[in-house]
Amino acid sequence: MRKNILLISVVGIILMILVLIIAIPIKNDLIAKKVADDLEKIPLPNNSCFIEKKSLAGKLCGNGNGMQYFGAVLIKSDLSMEDIQDYYYSQSEDDLKYYIESQKDEIIRVIENQNASFESHIEGNDYYIVYAWGDYNGIASEFDLRGN
Repeated sequence: MRKNILLISVVGIILMILVLIIAIPIKNDLIAKKVADDLEKIPLPNNSCFIEKKSLAGKLCGNGNGMQYFGAVLIKSDLSMEDIQDYYYSQSEDDLKYYIESQKDEIIRVIENQNASFESHIEGNDYYIVYAWGDYNGIASEFDLRGN
């Protein structure tokens, strides 16, 4: 009887650990996906078209521990980068800051600690990445091993 209770307890603990190992990264990926989804919901500036979106969660830039949530959209536009920056600045609310950079190829260079890239082929000087960093201070941000 004691062996059965001990076995059930050990199996239960192992299952709980496995669920956390699987569930926590999924939760963090969903947080990053929401950042990209929110960017995609912003109406595009005139003379611009949506190409692709990308989201990542993990230790993406810098040193130390901590989760970072990245969302981006790739757009193609006839506008200048300054005009695009002005447009997204006017769309910004609640202290969420949008960053805009010219995108010369598929590689997302703002991500330092992972190899991140867009799937779409980029050719020309009229592609721009619009990105934002998300924020979350829950248990999922503390126990995801990708944040170390």
